[in-house]
Amino acid sequence: MKRIGRAPAVLILLIGLLAIGLTAVRAQDIPPLTGRVVDSAGILPANVRDSLVAKLAAFEQKSSDQVVVATIDTTGEWTIEHYANLMFRRWGLGQAEENNGVLLLVAVSDRQLRIEVGYGLEGTLTDVLSKLIIDDVIVPEFREGDFPGGIEAGVDSIIDVLEGDAAELEARAERNHSRFDTDDLFAVGFFSLFGLFFGGTILFSIFAPIFGTKIGPGRYKWLGVHVSYNSSGGSSGSRSSSWGSSGGFSGGGGSSGGGGASGSW
Repeated sequence: MKRIGRAPAVLILLIGLLAIGLTAVRAQDIPPLTGRVVDSAGILPANVRDSLVAKLAAFEQKSSDQVVVATIDTTGEWTIEHYANLMFRRWGLGQAEENNGVLLLVAVSDRQLRIEVGYGLEGTLTDVLSKLIIDDVIVPEFREGDFPGGIEAGVDSIIDVLEGDAAELEARAERNHSRFDTDDLFAVGFFSLFGLFFGGTILFSIFAPIFGTKIGPGRYKWLGVHVSYNSSGGSSGSRSSSWGSSGGFSGGGGSSGGGGASGSW
C-alpha cells in the first residue's frame, strides 16, 4: 500500500524535474549579451556591424541610453513579444536607476521583428513611434532583402526619436554621468587629495562596495567610477557610461514591462 501511495508523488516529482529541464533548455535559446550588436543570425556584414557598434557606443556615451541590436534565426515556441521581453530582462539593458534600454530584435526565419523599450523610455519612444519605425522604416528595406539597410535605418530612427527631446536627454545624461549631491562633492574633493598620496585604485577598491551601487556580480559604481572585482580579489576601475568591465560589455540591470511594438515582413 505504501508503494502505491508514493507513486503519484514520484510521478509529480518526475514531471516537475522534466519541466525544469525543458525550461533550462529553452532558456539556453537566448544568446549571451556579447556587445551592442549580437548578430546570431549572421545577416550583418562586418563593416555594417562595426559601424552600428560605434554609433551605438557614441550615443550611449552622450545620452546614457543603451540601444542593442540582436538577430536570431527563430524564437521557437515563444512569441516574439515574449522572447524579446525575456532577452531584454536577462540582458538587463539600460541602467537600473533609469531603465533606459532599447532592444531591436530580428527573427529572420520567422520574418518578425520587435522594438522592446525599457520602462524609463516608454514616454519618449512610445508604442506608436516604435510601430512607425518598424512599418515605415525597417520593413520596406527587409522586403527588398536589405537586412543591413533596414537595421541601420531603424537604429538611426530610434536614436532620432530618443534625441528628439533634448532637454530630457541632457537631464537623463546628467543624472547618470554625474550622480553627485553636496556630500558627494565634498567626498570627491577630499578623496582626490587623499588619492594623490595613496593611489586612487586602492581607495576605490575599498570604498566602492561600501558607498557605491552594486550593478552586477562583483561590480560597483561609486562617484561615476565603475569598479570590478575578479576572483582573486583584485579590482579595477574605469569612468565610462557603458556598463561593461575591463573592456567587456553588459547591461546595467534595466528592465522592460513589454513596451514597444512588433511587426513582420
